Amino acid sequence: MSLEKRAGTARTDTDPPDFWDELRLSTQSRIGLGRAGDSLPTDRVLEFRAAHAAARDAVHLPLDADELARQVEALGLGSPVRVTSRAGSRAEYLRRPDLGRLPADLAGVPHSGADLGFVLGDGLSPRALMDHGAGLLGALAEELSDRYSLAPPVIATEARVALGDHIAEAMGVRTLIVLIGERPGLSVADSLGIYLTHLPRAGRTDADRNCVSNIHPPEGLGYAQAAKVVAGLVSGARKLGRSGVDLKDTSRSDALSSGEVLTLD
Repeated sequence: MSLEKRAGTARTDTDPPDFWDELRLSTQSRIGLGRAGDSLPTDRVLEFRAAHAAARDAVHLPLDADELARQVEALGLGSPVRVTSRAGSRAEYLRRPDLGRLPADLAGVPHSGADLGFVLGDGLSPRALMDHGAGLLGALAEELSDRYSLAPPVIATEARVALGDHIAEAMGVRTLIVLIGERPGLSVADSLGIYLTHLPRAGRTDADRNCVSNIHPPEGLGYAQAAKVVAGLVSGARKLGRSGVDLKDTSRSDALSSGEVLTLD
C-alpha cells in the first residue's frame, strides 16, 4: 500500500477535482494539506521535514569556493579574488553577525577604480551561490558591460552584506553589487539576493542599499530579468547620486507604460 493511501489522501482519476489543486499552481506555499484524523497526512509531514532539513543544509554546508572561482573565471571578467570575514568558522558566523560584516584581510583586493564592483557572498545559503552565482553574474555582466567598466569579481566567505562595503573601498568602485545567499525558507532553500550600494563605504546602512530578492529560476526571478532591474537601479543611482530609500525600481512601470510584457525566466 502506498504512503499516500496509508495516509488517507489517495485519489483516483474518478475523484472530483480538489479545490486546492488550481491554487497550488500559483504558489509554493503549503496550502490545503488535508487531514488524517487529528493530524496532517503522513506524506505532508514528511515533506515538511524534508524541506526543513534542506533549509538547514543550505545554511550549514560550506561553499565550494574553488569550483565557484572556476565558474566565475570562465565568464571572462578576470580571476576572482577571495576574501573572508573575521568569523573564523561557520558556527561563529551564525552566532556573531557582526564579525561577518568585517574583513579579515583585504590586502589581495586590487584597486581598479572601475564603475562597478561585484562581490559574491555565501551569506545564509552557500548552496544558493553555488547554484545561481555564476549564472546571475554572467547575466549582469552581459547587461552592464557595454555601459560601465567592471572590476574583477570578489568571492567572500562567511559574509554578510555589509562586508561588501569594505571590499568596495579597497576596489575603489563607484557602485557595488553584492550577490549573496538569502536566508532559506521551507519553500525555497537556494534563493539569491542582490544588494546595490552607490558610493559604498564602511558605515553604510540598509537604508543606503537597494535589494533585488528571490532570484532562483525557474520558480523565482530569472537572471536576465534581475539584471534588467539592476541596470535600471545603477542608472538611477548615478543620476540621483545615491542609492537606498530614495531610489525606486521603475523597470516594471516603464515596461507597462511601453506595453512590454514582463515574464520570469
